[in-house]
This record gives sequence, C-alpha cells and structure tokens, in this order.
Amino acid sequence: MKLVFATHNPNKFKEVKLLLPQHIELLSLTDIGCTEDIPETADTIEGNAVLKVEHVRNRYNLDCFADDTGLEVSALNGDPGVYSARYAGEGKRANDNIDKLLKNLSGVEDRSARFKTAIAMTINLESVMFLGVCDGTITKSRRGDKGFGYDPVFLPDGHNQTFAEMRLEQKGKIGHRGKALQQLIAYLTKS
Repeated sequence: MKLVFATHNPNKFKEVKLLLPQHIELLSLTDIGCTEDIPETADTIEGNAVLKVEHVRNRYNLDCFADDTGLEVSALNGDPGVYSARYAGEGKRANDNIDKLLKNLSGVEDRSARFKTAIAMTINLESVMFLGVCDGTITKSRRGDKGFGYDPVFLPDGHNQTFAEMRLEQKGKIGHRGKALQQLIAYLTKS
C-alpha cells in the first residue's frame, strides 16, 4: 500500500515512518513532486490537516494523510495553538518560538500544557480524522537535543524527561502524534 504523508518536515516524516507498519510505503510531498508549501489558513488544528489532505487529493489524486499539531498552554489561554509553528513570526524557527514561549511564561506558576495532533486522511475516497493529545508542563529552560519544535521544553505528565531527552521510539509511544498515528494504523489494519 502506498500512502502520502503531506509533509516537507524530514523530522516529522522520520518519526511517522518509524511507527507505521512495514507494508505501508510512505511517500513525502517531495517524493510526489509537490514542492510548494501548502497554505495552513484554517483557524483550527483539524482544519489545517484537512486543507493539506485536500491539496494533495485535488492536485495529485493520491491517498494521503496530513497532520497538524499545536501546543496549547493553559496560562496563555491555549496559545500558541494553531499558530505554534509561527508563534514568533513567519520564519517558523523553533528556537525563536521557544524563546517567546519561555518569555511569556516568565514568572507564571501554572505551566500546564498539552500537545494536540489532528490527522486527516483520505483513502479510497473516504475521509477520516484522528486526534491525539499528550498532557504535560512547560519547563523553565531547554532540556535535551533530540526531537524538534517545542520538544526541549515539553515535559509529558508522568515522566521526568522532556520529549527532547527521549528516544524517538519512547516519544512515539506516549506522544500526541504517536497516539493519533496508532488510531490511523488501527483504521488501516481493519480496512
């Protein structure tokens, strides 16, 4: 089975490919010749995932899934949320985003947060949505050098390591994207 994962992010692609069963041939946007950035103009995480899937389906006529992830921080009324990748500006630089987040949480006691991933999929002309959530807290400084995005400052509940301190396999089992992917895999397995 061939399935397009609508991403240009090599870290995200690697993380997802590791979790999928071997019989699924995973293709990236680059693999199918899609070099443009797909606009993420929806006002929800779920909406952005759907936009990416529709883009691939309409232009390339391929079965596809896409994810969008947001970090929702309680003390910031759910921000950065849908703007997580562009929190510090359109440059989408992870270090700038983390710097802004830590600055906005300076002196704040409630550092509870959650990562939320929405995966939209169109396969055999059927559309489905999967959601994964991981609760945790924002640390006061960066810890670890693995992962990407906000991983160095996100400490999942029940663990003493940030996502950036964990092996990819461990993060995949407990993380938001891994939880949504497990639902996608279960769906593909029963189909």
